[in-house]
Amino acid sequence: MKIGIIGGSGLYNIEGFSDPKWVKIETPFGDPSDEYLTGSLEGREIVFLPRHGRGHKITPTELNFRANIYGMKKLGVDSIISVAAVGSFKKELKPLHMIVPDQFVDRTNQARKTTFFGDGVVVHIPFAHPVCDCLAKILYDSGKEAGATMHLGGTYLNMEGPAFSTKAESLLYKSWGMDIIGMTNMAEARLAREAEICYATLAMVTDYDCWCEGEEIGSVTIDIIIDNLRRNAQRAKDIIKKAVPKIKDDRPCACRQTLKYSIITESRFIPQETKKKLDIIIGKYIKK
Repeated sequence: MKIGIIGGSGLYNIEGFSDPKWVKIETPFGDPSDEYLTGSLEGREIVFLPRHGRGHKITPTELNFRANIYGMKKLGVDSIISVAAVGSFKKELKPLHMIVPDQFVDRTNQARKTTFFGDGVVVHIPFAHPVCDCLAKILYDSGKEAGATMHLGGTYLNMEGPAFSTKAESLLYKSWGMDIIGMTNMAEARLAREAEICYATLAMVTDYDCWCEGEEIGSVTIDIIIDNLRRNAQRAKDIIKKAVPKIKDDRPCACRQTLKYSIITESRFIPQETKKKLDIIIGKYIKK
């Protein structure tokens, strides 16, 4: 069992991370954001991917989410911890707090590729509960142990970006009851579920978006975000170190059997090229 981590490039500098090796992975969906850093942490095999590439050179819209998750699957990852910066729509979800959301709303206008399927195979995954409950609880408990102010549950609104919200958009999302906003995690969660990989987000609040402009807490600026990201980085590393040993292979979740009843197309009608491309994902369910 291997544990995947997706996040900022500074996260792989975790104290105790040993035997680091960068590995280049080819996928039928193109290139991932970067090479994958493999190694060990707290006695577990780890695969880390800098989401935006080393140097943060890929925008959220440009991210090849399919390649990123496919690469994790190819390397044998069966759980992914995704670390992400978010804005908050609620005063009680303060900058420097950590949230483990349990729901997502997609507002990306379908600008990203968010499914492995098509090309002759139709798959409808259950996605009512898009986060692995077991992994989410582990992150929450580990955060509490690390001394972070944690919140379990909440809705992550995935905007398009790369620009931040207008004030009108921010007020609209707040009126909908959204909790936090980001630009990346909906696609990761959906593709991880299709790949039968457990997935949960450790969301780091950096700002209040711009719905509260004019109040003392102020609106979002890049300076605020960068400063809070730096302040949260060490805490995120501490949480990961505590979470990794708790992730067991015998989890009771259903994430790793998502496709058992979800593949609609009969095997004999699926093109051989598609079967080959998706073998590591659907191979155990279809006839070659």
